[in-house]
Amino acid sequence: MIKKAEERAKPVRKAKRSIAKDGPSPIDVHVGSRVRLRRTLLGMSQEKLGEAIGLTFQQVQKYERGMNRISASKLWKLSNVLDVPVSYFFDDLGVDEDGQVPTLLGSEPSSGDTLALDPMAKRETLELVRAYYKIGDPLVRRRLFELTKAAAGAGDHTAVD
Repeated sequence: MIKKAEERAKPVRKAKRSIAKDGPSPIDVHVGSRVRLRRTLLGMSQEKLGEAIGLTFQQVQKYERGMNRISASKLWKLSNVLDVPVSYFFDDLGVDEDGQVPTLLGSEPSSGDTLALDPMAKRETLELVRAYYKIGDPLVRRRLFELTKAAAGAGDHTAVD
């Protein structure tokens, strides 16, 4: 017996993701932010990174914002140039309860951009870390580290009368 075309089971296809419609993939945004973080920590410009991996600085910008996906070969080149393992780009990335939407590990899901809440993604933090490691004397660097920890903890103590 031959079934009519309408009666035949059609495979259910998921709608193709579109950056224009859906925005960049959260995974691409996370990987791009890790590229930016490492590049900035190294004090490297987008132009220098682009030259090292055979791209323009505009393409590096697109990668860092997650607007363009990074191919496996480019990710490999980035890991070599930025001196990190490939897994570095996926650090702190988990999935939600359904195993679908990437989330930052250890963070509460919110309606806002969780990457913007990460203090390591802030320029101030990156500049501070870079300046800290420019201190040549290990003893001075250690004393500054201890001073910073003491200053951060100074507000934690309650006065005892």
